Amino acid sequence: MTKTLLSTRNLRKTYGRRNAKFEALRGVSIDIAEGESVAIIGKSGSGKSTLMHLLALLDKPTSGSITLQGKKTSSLSNRRINRLRNKEFGFVFQSFFMNSNDTVLNNVILPLKISGVGIRERRRRAIAALKIVELEDKIRNKANDLSGGQKQRVCIARAIVNNPKVIFADEPTGNLDSATGDKIMNLLFKLNREKGITLIIVTHDPDLANKCARQIHIKDGKIVSDSKKATAETDEEELVDYDEGNDDKILNTDSDATDFAAPEEESSDEDDDDGDEEIAEIVDEIREEEEEGNPEAFEGDNNIDGMLDRAHIAKRIKIIEDDSEEEDA
Repeated sequence: MTKTLLSTRNLRKTYGRRNAKFEALRGVSIDIAEGESVAIIGKSGSGKSTLMHLLALLDKPTSGSITLQGKKTSSLSNRRINRLRNKEFGFVFQSFFMNSNDTVLNNVILPLKISGVGIRERRRRAIAALKIVELEDKIRNKANDLSGGQKQRVCIARAIVNNPKVIFADEPTGNLDSATGDKIMNLLFKLNREKGITLIIVTHDPDLANKCARQIHIKDGKIVSDSKKATAETDEEELVDYDEGNDDKILNTDSDATDFAAPEEESSDEDDDDGDEEIAEIVDEIREEEEEGNPEAFEGDNNIDGMLDRAHIAKRIKIIEDDSEEEDA
C-alpha cells in the first residue's frame, strides 16, 4: 500500500482583520500519497496557491492541521521546519528567483550549502542535477545569460539537488512558450515516474493538469472535486465530489506514520507572525482599493492571489537568505 506523505484536516486560512478579512481556505482536508502527481486547479483567488504554500510549510494555517509522514507540523519549531523544508521539498516557481549575477552552478548549490554539505560533495551533486536537466555545459554561465527555458531547467536542478520527497511547482510553464513548456512538463513528470518524487503542481493550464494522475479543483477556498485517473487496478476515473461537511472521504494515515526526531528548540512563532502581518497588510490595501472603486486592484498581477504569491515567495527567499548567512557564519 502506498504511504501517505502529506495530509491536511479542516485546513483554514484567513488574511486581514475585521471587515477586511479574506478567507482563502475554508476547511480543506486531503491526503497526498508518496509518488503521486497532483494538480491543484482553480481560478485566481480560489485558494489554490494558499493551499500549496501551507502544504509546503511556507505559511501556517489559521486553524486545522498539516501532517507530514505522520508527524503534525505544528509540533515542530521554526528552525526545524526550515531545515525540513530545505531537505525534503524542492520548489519550482513561475518566476525563476535566481541570483542573475551568479553562475548556474552556484545557483544550484544553494540548498546544499544551507544543508551544510561539504564543498566537494556540493559540486558533485549540483553537476549531477544539471546533467539530469541537460545543462552541465552551462555550469560556468551567469544565470542572466540563459533563456527562459534554460532558467527553469536550472530551477528544476536546484529543486532536485537535495533528493527531495516532494517538488512543489507553481505555474512552472507560465512564463514559457508552448514548445519549451512541453519540455519542462516532460522533465517534471519523468522525475515523478523514475525517481518517485511526489509532484504537486498549481496551474491554470489544462494540458499540464491533465498530465497529473490526480486533479484537485478548488473554488472559494473549498475543494469542489478530487479526481484520479484510471490505473491498472481501476477501469474508470475515480471521482469524489465535495460538499460542505463532506470532508470525511479521507484516507486514514495512522498506519503510515513515520516519526521525525523531536525538535530540539522550543517553537517560536515570532517570524511567522511577522510574515502574517505583512500579508494581512497587503490584503487590507487591496480591500481598501476595492472599496474606493479602483478596478485595477483586482486585475493582472494585482489580484489577491498574485499579491499573496509575492508575499509568500518573498518570505521564502528571506528564509533561504537567513539560512545561507547562518551557514556562512
